[in-house]
Amino acid sequence: MKIHFIAIGGSAMHNLAIALSRKGNTVTGSDDEIFEPSRSRLAREGILPASVGWDPKRITADIDAVILGMHAREDNPELARARDLDIPVYSYPEYVYESTRDKRRVVIGGSHGKTTVTSMILHVMRAAAADSDYLVGAQLEGYDCMVRLTDAAPIAVIEGDEYTASPLDRRPKFHLYKPHIALLTGVAWDHINVFPTFENYKEQFRIFVNLIEPGGTLVYYEGDPVLRALAAEARDDIDCVPYNTHPHRKENGTTVLTTASGEVPLRVFGDHNLQNISGAVEVLRRCEIPDTVIYTALSEFSGASKRLELVAETPDRVFYKDFAHAPSKLRATTAALKAQFPERRLTACMELHTFSSLNKDFLPLYEGAMEGADAALVYFNPKVIAHKRLDPISPGEVMRAFAGENVRVFTDTFAMEAALKASISRGGNLLMMSSGNFDGMDFEELKSAFLKVEV
Repeated sequence: MKIHFIAIGGSAMHNLAIALSRKGNTVTGSDDEIFEPSRSRLAREGILPASVGWDPKRITADIDAVILGMHAREDNPELARARDLDIPVYSYPEYVYESTRDKRRVVIGGSHGKTTVTSMILHVMRAAAADSDYLVGAQLEGYDCMVRLTDAAPIAVIEGDEYTASPLDRRPKFHLYKPHIALLTGVAWDHINVFPTFENYKEQFRIFVNLIEPGGTLVYYEGDPVLRALAAEARDDIDCVPYNTHPHRKENGTTVLTTASGEVPLRVFGDHNLQNISGAVEVLRRCEIPDTVIYTALSEFSGASKRLELVAETPDRVFYKDFAHAPSKLRATTAALKAQFPERRLTACMELHTFSSLNKDFLPLYEGAMEGADAALVYFNPKVIAHKRLDPISPGEVMRAFAGENVRVFTDTFAMEAALKASISRGGNLLMMSSGNFDGMDFEELKSAFLKVEV
């Protein structure tokens, strides 16, 4: 087939483009900006657009399908041309569903942890030599493309994001996948720009459960009251399987699972990861993977990129970074690192970067989100707020929202870096959390400063 991507530079979009090109399709694309690592990866595959910008001349009658990214607008000239020519237009989740229609689909959803759970499942399936297609939202060690679509694989493992599918399709992405096995990690209000109330946000998960294929399975975290209610309301033909925090113990900074066949030391830690493991195990069992294979593989799992990722360590200190940005994620990640090393001082720094986190109405949900840290630094850029066309917020408002005596707020990167280095000079662990990049802060320099500290 000949397939054109409008907004090819997106994280999922460029991975899908690479996957379809490797499958033998002729892939072209366009975008008004393409950043790293998308640019280099598309160039290596020979499908990087020759120039940036939109050009309706790229859309010709011999194109079989157009895949429309969320970054594009409804009035995109290439989209208009495709419609004029009656070329089928898909969002990427819609295209993934069409490509996996005849497979057994495993879809991982939830407000937090879905990338990690998806990564765990893929890690075990690879160890078990179980052939599967997949779509996952973060770079994994040992994978050079985070989308795989084949004709032969009987299973497709899909990370199901609740954000909207495309400018033309405002349904959440995970509504389009129609799973045979669904896993939900938890429901904590996010994406306030799309779902203005928690009730509206919660409704999307109720719809997702109702879209499970007849006779399918819902695996859900029993500790979440919203998920318990959704499971209680599920259709009679859906097998609802609860999970909880996996039995474990801690020894010298290592978490050790307790299983029927013995103890299993882990490379990851924290209650969320222990819950994620329990959920992944329930899914993998339903994919006919033996427990011995599951737990042996999980003992080697070191996490997905930017999900509680180890940056540096010394015998008495660790430096982690994490994608956490929503209140529940901040709270869980900060608490996990403090609980793993309770005797160590913890400096935690986060960036308010998303639409929700910079919204005045959403800010109060951050109350106590970093109380587990000894020193908590919060950064935001007022220019980002202006760019998102949100009402201005002040450092004082952010300070009051977090409501912690340990919290300091910064709007200047130089001041924040100075405060960070001063804090880590006192010793202890460091945790950096953001879905952005702290306005280009040099992590290698910060890592060097961390390693130079003598305790």
